[in-house]
Amino acid sequence: MERTRIAKAEGVKLVRRGQQVEGTLHLTPHHLIFSHTPDSSSTTSSSGKSVTARPRELWITYPIIQNCTLRTTHPTSHQPSSIRLRCRDFTFVCFCLFGEKQARDIYDSIKAWTCKIGRIEKLYAFTYQPQKPEKEVNGWDHYDAKQEWRRLGISEKGADRGWRISNINTDYAFSPTYPALLPVPSSISDNTLNYAGKFRSRIRLPVLTYLHSVNNCSITRCSQPLVGVRQNRSIQDEKLLLAIFSTTQSHQSPSDNSPTASGSQTPRSSQGDVPSLTPETSFGDTEALEDELIASASGQEKDEGPRVYGAQQHNLIVDARPTVNAFAMQAVGMGSENMDNYPFATKAYLGIDNIHVMRDSLNKVLDTLKESDLTPLGPNRDALAKSGWLKHIANMLDGVGIIARQVGIQHSHVVIHCSDGWDRTSQLSALSQLCLDPYYRTLDGFIVLIEKDWLSFGHMFATRAGFLSSEKWFHIENERIGGTEHKSVSSNNTSGGNALENAFLSAKGFFNKDNKSRDSLVDSDSEMNPMDESSPARKATSKTSTGKHTTKVKETSPMFHQFLDATYQLLSQYPDRFQFNERFLRRLLYHLYSCQYGTFLYNSERDRRDAKIRDRTRSVWDYFLARREQFLNPTYNPNVDDNERGQERLIFPKAGKVKWWNEVFGRTDAEMNGLSPTTQSNAQATPELGQRTSMALTGVETAETSVGLGASSALGGGGDGGSDTSGSGSEAKSPSRNNAPVLQGGLDALSRGVGALGLGKGSAGNFRRSEDEGMREMRVMGAREMDVEMQ
Repeated sequence: MERTRIAKAEGVKLVRRGQQVEGTLHLTPHHLIFSHTPDSSSTTSSSGKSVTARPRELWITYPIIQNCTLRTTHPTSHQPSSIRLRCRDFTFVCFCLFGEKQARDIYDSIKAWTCKIGRIEKLYAFTYQPQKPEKEVNGWDHYDAKQEWRRLGISEKGADRGWRISNINTDYAFSPTYPALLPVPSSISDNTLNYAGKFRSRIRLPVLTYLHSVNNCSITRCSQPLVGVRQNRSIQDEKLLLAIFSTTQSHQSPSDNSPTASGSQTPRSSQGDVPSLTPETSFGDTEALEDELIASASGQEKDEGPRVYGAQQHNLIVDARPTVNAFAMQAVGMGSENMDNYPFATKAYLGIDNIHVMRDSLNKVLDTLKESDLTPLGPNRDALAKSGWLKHIANMLDGVGIIARQVGIQHSHVVIHCSDGWDRTSQLSALSQLCLDPYYRTLDGFIVLIEKDWLSFGHMFATRAGFLSSEKWFHIENERIGGTEHKSVSSNNTSGGNALENAFLSAKGFFNKDNKSRDSLVDSDSEMNPMDESSPARKATSKTSTGKHTTKVKETSPMFHQFLDATYQLLSQYPDRFQFNERFLRRLLYHLYSCQYGTFLYNSERDRRDAKIRDRTRSVWDYFLARREQFLNPTYNPNVDDNERGQERLIFPKAGKVKWWNEVFGRTDAEMNGLSPTTQSNAQATPELGQRTSMALTGVETAETSVGLGASSALGGGGDGGSDTSGSGSEAKSPSRNNAPVLQGGLDALSRGVGALGLGKGSAGNFRRSEDEGMREMRVMGAREMDVEMQ
């Protein structure tokens, strides 16, 4: 209780949606509790007896507080001081108190319990003790990785479907952020995996996450390759991807088991039982155009007759980032695949913005709702549209549709990655499986999907959610005039950080002068750091000089919220195809931030094992499984029949019909989406989507050609020589003649920017030396001097 200056305050007025009630405010170590008794002192029961009204309570957990503002008033003003809370479950409340000292004591106590506890282990989950019936449920056992892989047809005792379970990471020493069990092609040895992993950021090499039960096609996920400006390559990585795309080969013809020659297509997959479709009858104009772009880049000629989907594979590498960002990452030793080295595949760029853009977008939504405590008026829908939130959801669903069609209709394999492979990759992978597999649309299956693609594959929940909060989220209104409220914690590094960022931005201007994505040049999902397991990217928080942990605000982002929002869109578009209801998604978002359960508290499977989370906390699934009937959809139809319209195995997102998830924002559908249910009124309610013609697909690239925005000139490769990054047996390639001027021009711009820092002529030349020497010096400079977070 040393952090509590005041434990109880009476006569406090709660203002919410313009309504006021008076009651008592309690401050406990884990909750802020406001209790009040309804105005009528007594009510009459059905039997006619007078019954005293029971007090009502509002519980707010400290980690769910997104913003806290204290407004003090002078005693002579006869106006109350106020504390306004903006919560991450979109609860907005204002507490009015008479007495400046009492208001300050409450504010300081909330601040201390919210952002000064210093360690994850002090959160509510480690002291929470459930009651019946939740106490009798063990949600930790709900997900078993081996059982899920067996369901998908992969097991040591079952028939070989081209995949095996590798134990190379059982102790998490190989890839600390990956799961212990890694499904990989049967033809790939652990030795090959060891070398291939060195070519991928944070050793997150391509690993299976889903195998389609009908056509044996796969979704695999990974991080970006370490291509760099010298166009490095890894023979082992290329061999691994070829093996992934060839796993359907053994089910076709034994004579085709050897790798195909360069430039040839991988073997066509089994047609299975999925009915043939044509783009004209199956998809909208946008979807048909996307498929046509991918097919044309793959070198497939258009037939005169009806086109049968699945007749020929065009296996896909999906880079979720904007093209310019993928290219810019080469300046720091990363980048995207050089398709000259992957002639057996097509690459598609989806143009999904990074964590900083998504965080800013949600903050703009919050700005339109921030007066929800004081006024009952609805939000400004024009301001909502300008936030770009629905556009980002629609772009994500566009990408999901491409992946789902490739696997389910085109009978092709898909590899997904972004930068580090734990944010946008998790979104696309999980949502695509939701469209492809009816099992994941059940309550139990959705839990398994989150456990597998979000928790086991290492989405950084602790970092993105910022459970330990930050003092930057606390403000005293009257003290902001001094201009010191938002001073950076790393004030000593500010000037150098800004200068280095300007240097990178000068190079980015060369790469794409028309880029409007507001992304950083370094499009990493984390800050720029060396790729080792001790990197801050795998830590939940940053560590201060006192040894306590705090949240890095610039690394927080609503990635899991976006996933749940996109799931809500699918649920609303296909209301009878999901066993769970909207309230399930809303409560899941709440418990992400409540810190009542241990499920989401850490960044990886390894971190949860080291913290012994199963023994010390309860699983969030205890809450839902113990109350299963509350989260079931009464209109759910479990029948699956591909020959019956409305009961098909596959569903596809309707990106042009996304709408505001009004329930999660605590608003009515009319307030968020407009009054009329018609398509025309929906377009007026969401102007950013009313005339939507853009696609998530921004570029398509193969070894021979490219289609779209800047894919060919930026990221192609060719020629001889280069650097070997993968170990024995690897080769490398430098940029081709066509791309050399582009790359050299970009490096010249980067050198000029670095020269502007005033670090001497030698510093500017660092970017023109060999990559190994230049990258080493740049990383040391960033780690020791600047600790820059690129935004």
